[in-house]
Amino acid sequence: MSELNTGTQTAASRLGTEPIGKLLFRFSIPAITGMLANALYNVVDRIFVGQGVNEIALGGLSLALPLMTVTLAFAMLFGIGAANMISMRLGQGRKQEAENALDHCFFLLVGTGILMTVLGLFFLEPLLSLLSGQEGNEETLGYARSYMRIILYGSVFSLVGFGLSHCTRAQGFPAITMIAMIMGAGINTILDPIFIFIFKWGVEGAAWATVISQAVSAFWILRFNMGKKPVIRLKLRSFKPSLAIVLQIMAFGSAQSLLQFAISSVQLLYNKSMGWYGASALGVANGGAIALSGMNIIIAIQMLIVMPVFGINQGAQPILGYNYGAKQFRRVLGTYLRAIAAGTVICTAGYIVVVLFAEHLVRLFTPDGSAALMAFTPRAMRTITLFLPAAGFQIISTNLFVVTGRPKISIFLSLLRQCIVLIPCILIFGRIWGLWGVIAAAPVSDVLSVLVTGTMIIFELRKLRGTQELAL
Repeated sequence: MSELNTGTQTAASRLGTEPIGKLLFRFSIPAITGMLANALYNVVDRIFVGQGVNEIALGGLSLALPLMTVTLAFAMLFGIGAANMISMRLGQGRKQEAENALDHCFFLLVGTGILMTVLGLFFLEPLLSLLSGQEGNEETLGYARSYMRIILYGSVFSLVGFGLSHCTRAQGFPAITMIAMIMGAGINTILDPIFIFIFKWGVEGAAWATVISQAVSAFWILRFNMGKKPVIRLKLRSFKPSLAIVLQIMAFGSAQSLLQFAISSVQLLYNKSMGWYGASALGVANGGAIALSGMNIIIAIQMLIVMPVFGINQGAQPILGYNYGAKQFRRVLGTYLRAIAAGTVICTAGYIVVVLFAEHLVRLFTPDGSAALMAFTPRAMRTITLFLPAAGFQIISTNLFVVTGRPKISIFLSLLRQCIVLIPCILIFGRIWGLWGVIAAAPVSDVLSVLVTGTMIIFELRKLRGTQELAL
């Protein structure tokens, strides 16, 4: 046991001694790979649907996005919550309580998935009415109906796969989680063209590809957690439900899930705004559907650019946390600045690609896109991503407050950009300037959020310097 503890201490102590750049690279690459693989689920579906069906079908898939984000929110609520409990209990040497948290997490994920499937299928039509601003566009609603009916069958797989991946990572097996994500994204990429182009299943083919790939990932993670390799095993037969454990899990996971629920609300508002203002702004009868499809493409491109930054954020977390706990504040500052630099380089490179090749990016999704789509989407993409280079600073800085023991500030800053500023801007600007006012809301929200975050970061760094004599 002493040898194990010595090995663990040696591995942990490297966080405080190895070169920061080397550490950040080693910790970030698996996280970036996993985040990109997770993003590819949505992006690949949209590329093949746009190429194999039509541009209006992209709008149908967009209507399902808020619901899929809600699924992700529940997966984070239970998955991250249980993962935090598992890490804490294992550190305290309370292995049985860690296993209880894992067991509860599994049943919460399965139960929520079944409930979402049953309620979603039963209330599908009212749900579509809520998610859509396209009252007169039956074509878009038809595609959304076909896609969502199948996606709902995969709710359990989506929740279990993503939720248990956090618990697996908490036990010290990030590679298992990464393999599961890559495996799922790879299978989805293979099945999409087969189902859409060969079997001619259209959006239903994209949905089935997603469900099957999520099922494979879920079974991979589940098989590992029930095997002999993990530190704690999933033991379904000995499960004894406890309300106290459920409440603890939800408390630990509430911060991240709250952000996802906020993002889902913004996605819903965007969908409705595209429908309300699209027809008049684009000058065509199906302008709402075209605007919705264009926004779907923009979200997919943004996701591919920003996801690596979230990977860097995850990679920096243990380095920042260890060195802050060890009072090595120079290394905290060094890690923070290097993470911001890496995130800024990625976002700036992504922005340059968008500015120079926006039309080509749209054609990647819809080679034969209509004149209205091509007039709207590239211009809207360049406008929405106007302050994308600052996203790296915003994301990394928000995480610093978690490390310094102020998660409430972190939650506030995350919600500030995603919800608190953005939603009023969409509503007000939309009323004044219509569709292009809605588009302008994103860069305005980015600027205000960065200004607030920057101000708070200055005070935070000054506080570290003043209390710990950190030379800036």
